[in-house]
Parts: sequence; structure tokens; C-alpha cells
Amino acid sequence: MAHVTYLKMEGRSLGFWALLALLAGIVAVGLAAALYMEHNGHWVTGMNNQVIWGTPHVFAVFLIVAASGALNVASIASVFNRQLYKPLSRLSGLLAVSLLAGGLMVLVLDLGRPDRLIVAMTYYNFKSIFAWNIILYTGFFAIVAIYLWMMFERRMNVYTKPAGMAAFLWRLTLTTGTGSIFGFLVARDAYNSALLAPMFIILSFAYGLAIFLLVLMAATRWSGRELGDVMVKRLKNLLGVFVASALYFVVVYHLTNLYITGKHDVERFLLLDGGIYTKAFWLGQIVIGGILPLVILFSGISKSRAMIVLASVLVVLGGLAQMYVTIIGGQAFPMAIFPDKIVSSSFADGVVGNYSPSLPEILLGVGGLGVALALTVFAMKVLPFLPQSLADADVNPHHKAEAAKA
Repeated sequence: MAHVTYLKMEGRSLGFWALLALLAGIVAVGLAAALYMEHNGHWVTGMNNQVIWGTPHVFAVFLIVAASGALNVASIASVFNRQLYKPLSRLSGLLAVSLLAGGLMVLVLDLGRPDRLIVAMTYYNFKSIFAWNIILYTGFFAIVAIYLWMMFERRMNVYTKPAGMAAFLWRLTLTTGTGSIFGFLVARDAYNSALLAPMFIILSFAYGLAIFLLVLMAATRWSGRELGDVMVKRLKNLLGVFVASALYFVVVYHLTNLYITGKHDVERFLLLDGGIYTKAFWLGQIVIGGILPLVILFSGISKSRAMIVLASVLVVLGGLAQMYVTIIGGQAFPMAIFPDKIVSSSFADGVVGNYSPSLPEILLGVGGLGVALALTVFAMKVLPFLPQSLADADVNPHHKAEAAKA
């Protein structure tokens, strides 16, 4: 492969500043929503004593999981030595850091007492999976920052592979920790499964690559840079494999629960009788986030880049639906505090939790996405994260042979 030349985005046009202003406005609205909830208390949200993690957590966990997956492109280049993906490594690292920053912003501002984060950062309870994740999140920032430094500094390029290996192993650990937050919660029947950790890893691959594809295609188009068909084809095929793998894990997870007699009730709730959660599962997670993207990505219509964009958007929407079902649906189902006993009290024991997301919650979640995109756009203007060209001839010397085979 020929030497890759990276250039900053000029960012002088009215359209660029309008985009940056729009993203800044989204961030400001998200911060205002957080301030509103902080000032008035969580009674202005849809959360209650049964559903304590609301829509902001849906966005936060989605962004954190996607951050790990966004680094996958850089990992393929550095760890697995696939040179075709090397020109995209810088953008991959940037997007990973930006998505994690957006997700953590939502997570911190949804705590109710964001100032108490200082306690979590200074006093560690190593019996708590939440304490572990504080270390994993901060470590991810540090390791990816070093990884990017290795890529940017020519003298340090020889250390790119070991830095990439460290980032690869750390992000797998991070996503395992995120999935284990739910897997270790034995009190919730919808959680409490060792399968959630590996499932979150493969979900991160799908979510992160879908967002990466959207950002890459938008950035190259708006900056007037060429993006060759070979690169797009490889990425969209990879996305299809990840989506199919995610569906496989979802099927195995639910079949495992159906095999366990004690989880029949929660499975019936999620798959048949859960109302909005059942609809979100079948329509949002399975159809919109799984089947439709697979049909698009592995059929002839995937030759259209607009259809690839559509498939990526569907994966993102399906991912949000999946997080909604997992996080909120899992809390809405009543806890079995006294198994095999009928429980009734003034505290709504044995009753399905009632939750409706409020506007401030949604705005805070969207604000986190705005933070991630604003950081990405601003960073591409300040530093050269994108190659000058991603044309087939520049990234793949065998493009003619591959095109003939296709």
C-alpha cells in the first residue's frame, strides 16, 4: 500500500460551522435537560422505585458499548495486520474516545447527584462491578490516547502494534465489564446471565461499526474526499457479519432462559406479554435492527451507498431498542423476592413497573450523542484524522483484480 497522507478538515465553509453550531445546540439542550432534572428532582422523569435506570441509561450504555466497537477498525489494522484498514485507524480511535465521552456524560448527569462521582473515583469497593468499570472507562481513555499518539508520531509508529494490542484487550475487558453490570445482578430475572458479557462484546462490534460507517461516509462526502468501493464493500460486509452474530447471541440468550424453568415468566413477559417491551423487541431489535439490515447488506441493493447508510441507521435504531428492552424491560418485570409465594403490598410488589420516558430524559440522551459527534467533528478540524484519499488505487493496490472477481 502506498504512503497515506492525512489532512485536517478545512472547516471554513458555512455548512461546517452550521453543523458544529447544530451539534453545540444539541449538547446545550442536553445539559439544560440535566439541569432541569437536577433542580426539580427525578419526580419530573418517568423513573420510579421500580425503574431506576431510565432512557438516559439506554443512550449511555449504547454509546459506551458502541465506543468499544468503534475501535474495531483500528484493531483489525494493528492487531490482525490488515493493511486495507490502516488508513482508517486514526478515525477509529477518535470515534471510540468521543463515543465513550458522550456516554459517560449522560451516565454522570443521570446519577441524580453528579458530584458524588468524586466518591466513586476516590474510594473503591472492589466487590462492586460499578467500581471496576470506573477503572475500565478511565483506562480506556488513557490507552486509546497513547494508541493515537503512536499513530500520529512518526518516530513512535513502530509501537503501534503493541499499543493496538493493549487497546484491543482493554476494550474487550471494558465491554465485558459493561455486560457484567447486568449479568451480575442476580435479583433481576431478565439479567443474571453469564451470556450477557460476550453478547455485549459482539453487540459493540455491530453498533460501533454502524456508527463508524455513517461518520466515515458523511466526513468523506462533506470534505470532498474520495471513498472507494473496495473499502465500502469490506466495511458493509463486516457489518453484516456482526449483525448476524448479534442476532445469533440474542437467540442463544433467550433459548437458554427458556430452558431454565425459573425464567419462563420473564421470557413470556419480554417475548409475548410485555406490551411496549415486546413490540420493541420484535419490531425494533429483531426486525429493524437485525433482519432488515441483513437483507440490505447481503443483497444486490447494497451496491447503493444510500442503502448502506440506511442499513447502518437501522442497526443504530435497533441497538437503542435492544438497550431499551434490556435495561428498562428488565427492571419493569417484578423481582421475585419470595420465590413461589404470592406477594402483595402497598409497594407494588409483584406488579409490572410502569415507566414512560419524559422529554428531559430523551433530550439528555440525545445530548450525549451530540457530545460524541461534536468532539469528532471538532477534532477532525484540529488534527489530521482522515486520509487525503480513500480511493481504491490509494488503499488497495489489488483493486483491479478484486473488481474483476466481483
